[in-house]
Amino acid sequence: MSFTYSPLPSHAILTRLDELTDVLIDCVEGGASVSFMLPLSRERAAGFWQQVALDVAAATRTLLVCEDAQGRIVGTVQLVTGQPDNQPHRADVAKLLVHRRARRQGIAQALMEQLEEAARAAGKTLLVLDTATGSGAETFYRQAGWQLCGDIPGYALMPDGKPCGTTIFYKAL
Repeated sequence: MSFTYSPLPSHAILTRLDELTDVLIDCVEGGASVSFMLPLSRERAAGFWQQVALDVAAATRTLLVCEDAQGRIVGTVQLVTGQPDNQPHRADVAKLLVHRRARRQGIAQALMEQLEEAARAAGKTLLVLDTATGSGAETFYRQAGWQLCGDIPGYALMPDGKPCGTTIFYKAL
């Protein structure tokens, strides 16, 4: 299957809220610890994407998407470039999401490669992210060459309410 990867401008985020909401809800229902609890309503998920659209419009965040051959969004990742004045060289990675129907096809890896290119183009030399300790995402980042900083136990809750730690990674570009 072929996929295309591109940044999504703020106006397009608003016109594609249903697709983005579907991806977010699917990931949360699949157990992804990405700031939301079950059940995640469509209204709450759409509100999240509306805030992302505002951040993209303010040039403090970039949303990259993956579309399948039918042009449907099946994956996303965000580069948060709005940082304090003393950290102009750094950006955060947020919400790497791939719909369960599209997993194991290299989408996460390709999105992260696109994200690194966008970070370099924005003059960023250091990326930081966190993920649920013990998750498949933690394994993915380790295998993708991210450097482990450490774990914080009891940092957040999984969507089902169980406590989980977070593992912090960085990557120098």
